[in-house]
Amino acid sequence: MRKFSNGSIAGLLLLLPFLYPGTAAAWYTETHLAVAKAAGYRQWYNAAAADITKIKAGSIESYNHFFNNPGNAGVTPGMVLSQAQRYNMPGDREGHLYGAIISSLREYAAAREKGRYAEYHIAFTVHYITDLSQPLHNIPYDEFNRANHPADDGVVEKEVLTNTAGIKRYMYPVKLRPGHFEKDLAVEIARVAGISRRLGLKLKKEGRIMTKQEAYIQLGHSASLLRAVLQYHSHKP
Repeated sequence: MRKFSNGSIAGLLLLLPFLYPGTAAAWYTETHLAVAKAAGYRQWYNAAAADITKIKAGSIESYNHFFNNPGNAGVTPGMVLSQAQRYNMPGDREGHLYGAIISSLREYAAAREKGRYAEYHIAFTVHYITDLSQPLHNIPYDEFNRANHPADDGVVEKEVLTNTAGIKRYMYPVKLRPGHFEKDLAVEIARVAGISRRLGLKLKKEGRIMTKQEAYIQLGHSASLLRAVLQYHSHKP
């Protein structure tokens, strides 16, 4: 059996924007893993699975990772929930990241209800929640976005997996109430998306990429929301 090094996998992930034009990569592999570890995800090593899936699933998976927001509209909980029906929809070039978070958790809950192994759905959710804090995944995929996306994805990639404390420094409590979980989750997704969108527009206005501090702050938002989601589901019967 042929073995692939971490470098080989990373190289495949870097090719994804070219294999599926009009889409973008997100935070690179070790950044996804680091957020999962910081949030306390026991199977943190699965956090990059959704990107690996794009190699074979193509547009079925790739549009779950971003929202181009062509009208630069403010993100609302209603917008988040309305995207859920577009989960895994190929050809939706606008993207539906926010709805992917909602629907992947719905699929997790449905699989558990049927007594099936449901953990892989959580692995996808982990990935999408991390994508949520990437500023350029929340603004139009225009010339600025295309030119700066690879550099923004990799701002802390070389150090973050051994510096999860840098993420934890910016984490905070997020409350998702029993009986109101999906409603609260939609509110939190919209909140983080709004923060990410505003930073993305600022980067565009200033013609630059994120600083390391900005990247860690953004990752702190993802890790905080992810921790709350994991805690909610770990306490469900």
